[in-house]
Amino acid sequence: MTFSLAARDPESGSFGMVVCSSSPAVASRCIHLRRGVGVVASQNVTNPGLGPAILDRLEQGLGSEDALSRTLQEEPFADYRQLSVVDDEGRTAHHSGENSLGINHWASADAAVAAGNLLASADTVDAMVEAYHADRGSSLEARLMAGLQAALAAGGEAGPVRSAGLKVIDDVSWATTDLRVDDADDPVAELLRLWSLWEPVKDDYRTRALNPDEAPGFGVAGDLR
Repeated sequence: MTFSLAARDPESGSFGMVVCSSSPAVASRCIHLRRGVGVVASQNVTNPGLGPAILDRLEQGLGSEDALSRTLQEEPFADYRQLSVVDDEGRTAHHSGENSLGINHWASADAAVAAGNLLASADTVDAMVEAYHADRGSSLEARLMAGLQAALAAGGEAGPVRSAGLKVIDDVSWATTDLRVDDADDPVAELLRLWSLWEPVKDDYRTRALNPDEAPGFGVAGDLR
């Protein structure tokens, strides 16, 4: 009931993930990012606690494969979990348990890994990775969104999707992009609309946090200028 794409941008070192599901509020459970450490997708029959557990092991110096393996050793229901990992060197790892739902598939290439379950076909996941890497000149968010749109065009899930999310962490401690559609008839279209609003002001809000004296105003009552 979920398909996702997690990636590390080799030029900036930023981590990002995009996810879509027939379940509500998918991004609240499935996206896990940590600056300079990695990104983890936790899905299928989701245990959100596995994301931070893997990130902790990455931060301790383990690579993606070892961090995933050791976390799964302590997870009593590993057969139900679908997990994807990208570490700070761009190494990827993935686990799809035997009880992953319906048609499930994963693919990785060049510091990016996509995975899904209850898919219309395996093409959904392959299309995500291909579209992401075909859009190399764009921002990490734009490339992730290109992957999401390609996945939907390739069939998406077996049923209609209801929620989606996009999250990126750059060189600061907070997510510089964190957009969610928790329930909608067309969550991908709504996520694209939110990204079109956020993209032109993303850097301005970062400046507001780091140096308010240089931050632009936004033309509302009581604003900085």
